Amino acid sequence: MSLPRTLGELRRSDFSQERLRTRRVKDELRENLIARLRQADDSSVFSGIVGYDDTVVPQIVNAILSRHNFILLGLRGQAKSRILRALTTLLDPHMPYLAGCEIRDNPYAPICRRCREEIATLGDDAPIAYLAPDDRYVEKLATPDVTIADLIGDIDPIKAARGGHELSSDFTVHYGLLPRANRGIFAVNELPDLAGKIQVGLFNIMQEGDVQIKGYPIRLPLDLAIVFSANPEDYTARGKIITPLKDRIGSEIRTHYPATVEEGIAITAQEAWTRRNGHSAHLPPYIGEVIERIAFAARDDKKIDKRSGVSQRLPISAMENVISNAERRAIRNRENVVVPRISDVYAALPAITGKLELEYEGEMKGADFVGRELIRSAIAKTYDQYFTGANMQQVVQWFDLGGEIQLSDSVPASEALENLKEIQGLTDKLGPLNISQKDSAEQQVSAAEFILEGLHAHKRIGRNEERIFKAGEKKTEPREREKKFENEEPPFRQRRQFN
Repeated sequence: MSLPRTLGELRRSDFSQERLRTRRVKDELRENLIARLRQADDSSVFSGIVGYDDTVVPQIVNAILSRHNFILLGLRGQAKSRILRALTTLLDPHMPYLAGCEIRDNPYAPICRRCREEIATLGDDAPIAYLAPDDRYVEKLATPDVTIADLIGDIDPIKAARGGHELSSDFTVHYGLLPRANRGIFAVNELPDLAGKIQVGLFNIMQEGDVQIKGYPIRLPLDLAIVFSANPEDYTARGKIITPLKDRIGSEIRTHYPATVEEGIAITAQEAWTRRNGHSAHLPPYIGEVIERIAFAARDDKKIDKRSGVSQRLPISAMENVISNAERRAIRNRENVVVPRISDVYAALPAITGKLELEYEGEMKGADFVGRELIRSAIAKTYDQYFTGANMQQVVQWFDLGGEIQLSDSVPASEALENLKEIQGLTDKLGPLNISQKDSAEQQVSAAEFILEGLHAHKRIGRNEERIFKAGEKKTEPREREKKFENEEPPFRQRRQFN
C-alpha cells in the first residue's frame, strides 16, 4: 500500500482525521490489545515471555486496559526490559507525522511552533513521514548524572545566535528525551537510580501531560505512555522512588523468577546460543536440567545473597559455556557430534561464579567452592528424577572392590567408552536416559558419566579433583571410633571426652 506523502493526501486517505486528532497513545495501546485479546488469550499478548502467563501478563493487560502508566518491580534477570520493549507490538504499524519535526508532531494537531508555521505556509503540501512501532519506543537508563535537560530539554543559545531568535522563542529549544518520545512509549530503566530532584521533573508529564522548559512560557502537551522498571532492593541500596512519583504511577507489577524447572529450561533454550556452525550438536535433556537446577539451588542457598537475586542469565551463560567446552573437545578429537557431559558443566564455572553475590559464609568458602556445591546439588536432584529406586549396587561394588576410572573433559568419546565398559553393569543402566548401546559413543559416554556423577553426588562413590572415580570413603562405626580413641595418648583422649 502506498502511504500518503503530503498533508492533502493524508486527509483524503484512510487515516481518519478525527481518529488521529483525538486518539492518544494509551488509547491506541488499549484498542490494539483488545483486538488481540479477541483473537487469543493473555498468553499470546507478549511472544517470547515465558512463565508469566498466570501472574505478570494479566496484570500488565489490566494496566493497559486502564490506560495506566506502570512500573515493573523485580530482581535482575526477570525480563523487565524485554517486556517493556514488547509493548511496541501493540502500536499501529504506521504513524504519520510532519516530516522533519523533532517531536513527531501530529499533522492534524501540531503542538510545536515550527510545524504550525509550516502548515500555515505550505498547507496541504506539508510533507508527511511515518514512524514504525520500534521508532516510537524511547528508553533511558537512569543514572545519578541524568539532568532535567536530558529528560525534558534546555534553551540552546547557539540556536538563538544562528537564527537570530530571542532566548524565549520556541525555536531556541533543544528538546530532551521526553518530548522526542512524543506519541510513543517512554521507558525509564532502574528508576531509583534517578536523583530525587530529577524524579520531580516527571510529575507534570505524568499527571497533567505537559512539560515546561527552563521556566519560559513554552508548554508542550505531550502524548506519552510512560513505563518504568526497578529492582526493589534499590529502594534502600542505591536510591529510592520518591513518594509523590510512586503515587502517580498507576500500577505496580511484580515480576519473578521461573516457578518451575520446566519454565526455566524453556527460557534458557529460547535465549541461549546453542545452534553452532561446523558441528551438529545434541544436548541431552539431563544436562539442560542440571544447568537449570543450578540456578534454582543458588536461589535457595543461604551462602548467596537473596536480596540481589540469581539472574536467569546464569543458566543461559552456563549453557553456552557447556556447549563451547563440548565443542572444543569435539574439534580437538575430530568428533562429528557435540554432546555435552557433566564435566563440561564443571568447566562452565566462570559463567556461574560471576553471577553470584555471596554472603559472609560464601565469601569465606570462596566462589569456586560454592559453585561446585551448587553443581553437585543440581546433579543429585536431576539424578533422582531419572534413577529413583534404580539398583546401582553392581556399579558401586565395582568401585568398592578397588576399581578406578579417570574421565577427563578432554578425553575422546571412543577411548572413554572403552574404559567405561569395564565397570560392570554401568552401560546396562542407561535405559532411563533413553540411551542404548546402539547410540553414538558420545551419547553413551555422556549418559554413563552422568550416572557416575549422580552416585558421587549422593556420596556412594568418590571422585577427586583429577576426575578419578573411586570407592567412597567408608563411614567409621561407633565402636571403631572408641577403639581409635583408646589407642591415643591419655591427655588427648581426655580432651575428646570433655568435648
